[in-house]
Amino acid sequence: MSKEEIILTREGFAKLELELEDLKTVKRKELASRLKTAISYGDLKENSEYHSAKNDQSFMETRILTLTRMLKNAQVVDSVDLTKVQIGSIVVLNDIEFQEKIEYRIVGPAEADVLEDKISYESPLGKALLDKAVGDIIRVDAPMGVIKYELLEIRAV
Repeated sequence: MSKEEIILTREGFAKLELELEDLKTVKRKELASRLKTAISYGDLKENSEYHSAKNDQSFMETRILTLTRMLKNAQVVDSVDLTKVQIGSIVVLNDIEFQEKIEYRIVGPAEADVLEDKISYESPLGKALLDKAVGDIIRVDAPMGVIKYELLEIRAV
């Protein structure tokens, strides 16, 4: 895998495509309208609305470039081998210490979102899970010590 290659699930790729399309069509028009209104206030040197809109425009254009580059260099993971954990797998784990079941989807760093239970394959837990099979005990070094999980299930989306 090259340094620029981005690993995405099919769902993650589609989500980034939608975001890019929204930025290019809807958000650009909204920002153009904001700029037009701010310019109508006159004196651009001390026009905070204008400077705010220009700043937002800069961030948006940077995001558009980033998304375009990511999508161009994306490697989409479509199939999941249910015998071992890989990118795209959904895993059900048992936290051995607390006897608590948790579920994560293993994704690339660009898709990782803990609030959606998506963890990067580059995270400590993600690295420990890759290529493991149901029944394996996973040990993850954490600041508070080693956390142990039992891999209960591997699923596809």
